[in-house]
Amino acid sequence: MELKQDDIIILQEAEKRLRRLSPERLRVVSDFLAYPKEREENEATAEFLNIPGFEQTLREAMQEAEAGEVVPFGSIRRHV
Repeated sequence: MELKQDDIIILQEAEKRLRRLSPERLRVVSDFLAYPKEREENEATAEFLNIPGFEQTLREAMQEAEAGEVVPFGSIRRHV
């Protein structure tokens, strides 16, 4: 992602503010900044879990992988 000049200025201002915070306040800000990404990831997970049979299929696939019942990706051929 290429930053525009305005974005760079905003990041620099934020960094100055962050450097003036106590460690406790810095942790609060860090947690706050992580929240939108975590929420996005949780929403994506919820979408998968709403697919009928997804959890069971995932469980089976993980068991197969743990048992070594897999095929290297490079050996798969597709005739499209």
